[in-house]
Amino acid sequence: MKLGFIGLGIMGSPMAINLARAGHQLHVTTIGPVADELLSLGAVNVETARQVTEFADIIFIMVPDTPQVEEVLFGEHGCAKTSLQGKTIVDMSSISPIGTKRFAQRVNEMDADYLDAPVSGGEIGAREGTLSIMVGGEQKVFDRV
Repeated sequence: MKLGFIGLGIMGSPMAINLARAGHQLHVTTIGPVADELLSLGAVNVETARQVTEFADIIFIMVPDTPQVEEVLFGEHGCAKTSLQGKTIVDMSSISPIGTKRFAQRVNEMDADYLDAPVSGGEIGAREGTLSIMVGGEQKVFDRV
């Protein structure tokens, strides 16, 4: 399965590294530098969320707040600027529940799936792969991811 990861900060970078270590094909984008380790594991750094989405079947988002998630999804270079049909968005950011419901509805209207999946465990948990992930969404989508 081809994965995308958007947002490679304190939490996102080690999470993406763990996915790459597990052997997943990974396209990534972030506003800052991409960790050398992630690139050495074969991750491909692209410029926009749209480019990540064009490649990936499942797109993980780990950005700081509700406006950034909205920009990643629906902004000028966002995920929704290409076909989302058959894809799954997994938002791991800790954001407004109202925003999450609105984003999920819009993504679902584009024939894609959406999981709300905020995490707990901090940077150490992200590095060690021991985060607790609280997932909201359809069971069949969860099982597939």
